[in-house]
Amino acid sequence: MSSKTPKGEKSRLHPRNKNRTPYNLDVLVAATPQLKNYIRPNKFGLLSIDFSNPVGVKLLNKALLNYYYGVTAWEFPDENLCPPIPGRADYIHNVADLLAETNDSNIPTGNNIRCLDVGIGASCIYPIIGITEYGWRFIGSDIDPKSIASAQHIINSNEVLKDKIECRLQKDPAHIFEGVLKKEDKIDITLCNPPFHASLEEAQKGSKRKIKNLSGKKVNNPKLNFAGVRHELVYDGGESKFIQNMIRESVFFSKNCFWFSTLVSKESNLKGIYKSLKNAKTTEFKTIPMGTGNKSSRIVAWTFLSKKEQSNWRVTRWSS
Repeated sequence: MSSKTPKGEKSRLHPRNKNRTPYNLDVLVAATPQLKNYIRPNKFGLLSIDFSNPVGVKLLNKALLNYYYGVTAWEFPDENLCPPIPGRADYIHNVADLLAETNDSNIPTGNNIRCLDVGIGASCIYPIIGITEYGWRFIGSDIDPKSIASAQHIINSNEVLKDKIECRLQKDPAHIFEGVLKKEDKIDITLCNPPFHASLEEAQKGSKRKIKNLSGKKVNNPKLNFAGVRHELVYDGGESKFIQNMIRESVFFSKNCFWFSTLVSKESNLKGIYKSLKNAKTTEFKTIPMGTGNKSSRIVAWTFLSKKEQSNWRVTRWSS
């Protein structure tokens, strides 16, 4: 038997990711007929999505959610970030494996598992995948009332999501967990895709680069809605500062959460993050590599629970 990766398989994606194989455009168009208008030959002469077109990209992701996850209503404002489903699914699958490491290699599933999505966004994407893949429940926080309203509309429009997600508005943008988590909350894992850029100018440059890489065209004034609205992209001090603040604040909720986690896009930020985690006196932290296409990323996760506390948590929350 050959051990070679099947032709076209995206081997860097998680083994349980539904999109490791090339997209079946016929079934996706059947799920979302409008997608047909954005399929054309790529530079190799093969039919593909026009990934430089934000409308086409959004329709592709709508089709993926419809066909693979059973989410038929996924509408949100065009100016908001459109998440790439395969990459977001990889985060969910990797943290499921992280939970399994403390549960005799069994992934905890069902209503007992509660997650916090820091920055649920208008698209509600992490809860959608966590619920449909593992039956988890979610709290979703955001600083933008419009994003909260959009996420709630998606929840209300899909039977599979109802009563599984609680949206909470973060009224103070200076805080991450404070003002969202209650003293009685028990969270098995937190997730976050932090703002990447330190300024709007930096975000604009990133959009220009992205469009040029995808289309080969230089664009002087890209529409920012290709990449998301300001609060989704920009944080004073960038990704590094956001995560440093998250670590600092996590100390005050050390017994509320088993694992805290965040995506880290810039490898150069890891050194400072590790230093902060050590200074915060975490009992354990891990780095989980991820990759989609040519892009490499990683998840950093940490906990303050002792081995005995971890065992008690597992027995009281995951064994029933």
